[in-house]
Amino acid sequence: MNGSGNRRAARVLLIVLAVLASGCATTQEASRSHDPLEPANREFYAFNQVLDRNILKPVADAYVRATPEGVRNRVRNFFDNAAYPNVVANDFLQGKIDQTLADAIRFALNSSLGVLGIFDVASSIGLNAHDEDLGQTFGVWGSGEIAYLDIPFIGPNSVRDAPDLYTSTLTNALYYLVSFPISVPLSALNIVDKRARLSTAIKIREQAALDPYVFTREAYRQRRTNLIYDGNPPLEGFEDVETN
Repeated sequence: MNGSGNRRAARVLLIVLAVLASGCATTQEASRSHDPLEPANREFYAFNQVLDRNILKPVADAYVRATPEGVRNRVRNFFDNAAYPNVVANDFLQGKIDQTLADAIRFALNSSLGVLGIFDVASSIGLNAHDEDLGQTFGVWGSGEIAYLDIPFIGPNSVRDAPDLYTSTLTNALYYLVSFPISVPLSALNIVDKRARLSTAIKIREQAALDPYVFTREAYRQRRTNLIYDGNPPLEGFEDVETN
C-alpha cells in the first residue's frame, strides 16, 4: 500500500478505536438530538447490511484475492485522482488558497505524468493528498449536520453532507470523459474497491460493537468532525458542529 493508502487506513482505525474506547455510549436524549430519524435509519442500515453480506462483501473479498495489492493501489489512485477536482473546488470554497493551488497542481501532475492518476507522482515531490468535500465546506461555514442519515445503497451520511453526493459526481472527471457503457463497469469497480478498503474497519465493528448501528453512526460523526477541523477538533464543544 502506498503512503496515502497507509494514512487513510490509519485514520479509519484510529476512528474505530476511538469509538470502541467510548463504548458507543449514547443517551436517548443525545440520540434524538442528532439522529431524529433513527427508526427509519435503522431500517435502511439493516437493508444495507443485507446488501453488503450477500453481494458487496463476497465480491470485494474475491477482488482482493484475485488482484495483487500493487494493482489495487493503481486502481485506487485512478479513482481518487478522477474525483480530485471536488477536493480542489472545496479547497477554494473554504478559503484555503495555498491548498487550492497545491491540489490543482497535484491533479494536473497525476493526470498527465501519472497517466490519468494511476501513479501518484505528486506525493513523491511533497504534494500530498487532501480530503475536502461539500459537507466539510458547509461545516467550515458553520452548519451542523442537522440530522444523521443512513441512505439506502450509500450508507452513513447526514443532511449537511448529502448534497456532496451530487456535486462530487458533477466534478468527477470520469463524468465527462467516459461514455455510459464504460462508466457502468468503472462505477462497479469503484464501489468494490471502496468496500475492500473498509474491510478491516468493518471486521472490527462486527467483532466488538454491542450495537453496530450506533458504532457506525458515531464513527461516521467523529470522522466528519475530525475532517471539518482538519484533524484538530476543539476539545470543548466537540459535538457542537455535529448537533446543530
